[in-house]
Amino acid sequence: MKLLFTFLLACLNFISVAQKKAIELRLDQWHKAAERADFKTYFNLMTGDAVFVGSDASEVWNYKEFKAFAKPYFDAGKAWTFTPVHRNVYISPNLQMAWFDETLNSKHMGVCRGSGVLTMQKDETWKIAHYVLSIAIPNPDVEKVVMLKEQLDKAYLKTID
Repeated sequence: MKLLFTFLLACLNFISVAQKKAIELRLDQWHKAAERADFKTYFNLMTGDAVFVGSDASEVWNYKEFKAFAKPYFDAGKAWTFTPVHRNVYISPNLQMAWFDETLNSKHMGVCRGSGVLTMQKDETWKIAHYVLSIAIPNPDVEKVVMLKEQLDKAYLKTID
């Protein structure tokens, strides 16, 4: 019985490692599709009810809204480039949902963070259901950024009143 239990644990660990690699590959494909301005691939790697939360406080888009926002960038042949530097992937025990956080580098935004959720689809592939992009601020610079942000926030809040 102990041997069977050990064998089952080893199998589950193998499956988990394989799924994490599949998720990492999926996320890398998604970032590469944006870099290549491959609109179809980029959005096919997301669920039809996906949510994209951008770095601006006003950027919370459902799938349809995000596609409309992104289309001109992709059509111009220059969407965006975020290069993964480090990533952590976590998978639910039933292997149907995964979540991750990643550190990204970007020519235009510097070091950023991405985090999100993927869901297992009926065809046994992972798709991005929720993604959050944020700009990483080094702790020693937070006070300076907060002072600038207070001014910007006042202007922003006036626009949503």
